[in-house]
Amino acid sequence: MERKNCWEVKKCGRQPEGENIAELGVCPAALPTEYDGTNKGEHAGRFCWAIAGTLCGGKAQGTFAKKMMDCLACEFLKQVHADESRDFILAPPKK
Repeated sequence: MERKNCWEVKKCGRQPEGENIAELGVCPAALPTEYDGTNKGEHAGRFCWAIAGTLCGGKAQGTFAKKMMDCLACEFLKQVHADESRDFILAPPKK
């Protein structure tokens, strides 16, 4: 099964070398992070709901706690959950 990252599904153009980075900047989910590989994604590409500063609905989102309710309704999050089944990771581990 091919697992796509959020920028491939949402087509935001905010991945490195994406068409919208001049206007919107590079998405923090598309940059190297400690969450690389989470839910089998590149960087945080399949964990974007846990990353502050991602773009959704045309506006930058806040922290994990502030945006979580909106993210739970996201079709991409639902698809990642279905893909990963019991191995799905919703929240970052406590530090």
